Parts: sequence; C-alpha cells; structure tokens
Amino acid sequence: MISSINPTIKAGAILVPGVLLGLMFDIFTPLVYLIFIIVVTFAFTDISLKRWLLIFSPFVLFILSFSWTRMLYTSESFQGGSILFEFWYFQMTTEALMVSISLALRSLCFIALSLLFILTTDSTKLMLSLMQQLKLPPKITYGVLAGYRFLPTFRHELEILRQAHRIRGVGRAKGIKGRVQQFKRYSIPLLANAIRKAERVANAMESKGFTGDRNRTHYHEMKVRRRDWVFFGSMVGALFLTVFMSYYFGYLNIFGREIN
Repeated sequence: MISSINPTIKAGAILVPGVLLGLMFDIFTPLVYLIFIIVVTFAFTDISLKRWLLIFSPFVLFILSFSWTRMLYTSESFQGGSILFEFWYFQMTTEALMVSISLALRSLCFIALSLLFILTTDSTKLMLSLMQQLKLPPKITYGVLAGYRFLPTFRHELEILRQAHRIRGVGRAKGIKGRVQQFKRYSIPLLANAIRKAERVANAMESKGFTGDRNRTHYHEMKVRRRDWVFFGSMVGALFLTVFMSYYFGYLNIFGREIN
C-alpha cells in the first residue's frame, strides 16, 4: 500500500512528524510513535524484517554512542534531578538520563521514518512527482535522475579499472603519496567517461524534443488521490494523538519545558 502512495505526499507525511518530534524532549512521545512507525512499516509494506534490521542496526549503535556522550556532557539547564552516579568530573542526573534517552528515541524515529520513505519509494516516480506536484524545473529533476542512474555504472567502471591495473602489475597504493597517485589514475578515466556519457544523454534528450519547458505532457502522470491524503493524515494524526496522550498522562515536555 505505502509503495503506491504519491512520493510528494509521502515525503510530507515523513517530514512533518520528523520536524515536530524534534521539539519533544520526553520519552513517552517518541517511544509510542516509534512503535507506531514500526507497525506501519511491517503491516503495510513488503519490507522483510531481516533487510530492515540489517539497515537499522548500525544506526542504533551510533545513536547509543552519542546519546551516552549527550548524557555525560549535558547542558546546565538539563542537569536537574537527583544524582545517579558521579565519577571524577562526570556527573549523571535523572534529568540528563531522561534527555539522553529521549534524544536516542527521537533519532530512532527519524531513522525509521527515513527507511519507510527510502525503501518504499521509486526514484523515477519521486522525480516525476516533484516535477508534476511541486512544479520543479524538468532540467533539474531529469538531471538528478540521470545522475542517479549513472551511479551503478560508475561503480562497475571503477571495478574494471581496478582489475585492469592488477593485470598490469599495479598493486594497491601505500602511503599518502601513493593514494593520491592512485586517485588520479582512477579519477581521470572516470571523469572522461562521465563527460562522454553526459554528452550522449544530452544529445538523446535533445533529439527527442526535450527543451526543459515546464508546460509539457507526461506519459506517466502522478496524481494525488484520496488514499494519499489518508496516509498523510494518518501519519500526522498519529503524532498529534501521541502528543495528546503524553499531555494527558503528564509526560509531555516540549523543548525542555514540561506541559501539564
């Protein structure tokens, strides 16, 4: 279901909760919304749990590391509450612990929202939607799409260059000077091929009558349907419902201020 949502509306449904979550400093709101995102991800998409965890897990380790640092080096405005433990110059209080946990949960929400968008959105449909719904210039959208399509080709060409160098006895460079020379050996042929490919694409687009005019017809039209707005309202509405529940139970904390 989510894969068929209009990419522009889907991006709005991801960005709005992401921005609003940045203002929440309590634990309850991001925790409940994170559970909601995970449920939506596996209930309305065909993303496998193994693939999702493979991408999500490295971010968890990174978030835990900077949350721990945030807890030890928190600002004076969040140093209230009782002292849990004190070691040398470091002092951890209950309020600093709560803020660091909230930061970790908010970051996990951002990652989960990003994965929900990235893993369910086709790049071509995204560019078409940006061009048709947000009226972005075709030169920008088609240019970005063409560049994105070239990335796998560059990776393949880089591997061919490496294999060619190995056949000719050029091993892996050592030291800073050797790595700089190796970078030159790789970058110049790749840049020459990129210029050649870009020129071919430009000639092909021009031969098919592409002038960059915004008033153009599209073979594949991206329309905004009722289910797109239902998805947008569900994602944003779920956040507001979570905020209301947090306020009702007395957990709500917006930008360091408790709202009761």
